[in-house]
Amino acid sequence: MKKIFAVQDQTVALDLVLLCMRIVVGYAFILHGWGKIQSPFTWMGSESPVPTVFQALAAIAEFGGGFSLILGLLTRLGALGIDCNMMVAVFMHRFVMGDPFVNATGGRSYELAVAYLLIALLLVVVGPGRFSLDRRIFGRA
Repeated sequence: MKKIFAVQDQTVALDLVLLCMRIVVGYAFILHGWGKIQSPFTWMGSESPVPTVFQALAAIAEFGGGFSLILGLLTRLGALGIDCNMMVAVFMHRFVMGDPFVNATGGRSYELAVAYLLIALLLVVVGPGRFSLDRRIFGRA
């Protein structure tokens, strides 16, 4: 029983979980970023208060960050870009649009942005794990 709750060093199992998480979240960000990368300067619409250069950076962070996570290449940088995006998303939903954290009726909320923010933050702190190009190219972090 004690072994179940003991804190362990990084194991192959943890690295496999990091790999699966990177693939799933990376794929989600490629899909989220695809429409934005098609029109990077105008994807928020003409009425948006966000400057077009920041819209383009957000599109690149989502689309490029997704590939970065999947490949495990420059993972911390890609995850940092996603973190910045998600901080803005949380701020916009919470303070500008006044959305709740969770919307029981299925409307707008910012829970998914918080979840993505924390996943990306985890990757910034922990790194991509041993099954990554970062590990192959740059060695152990």
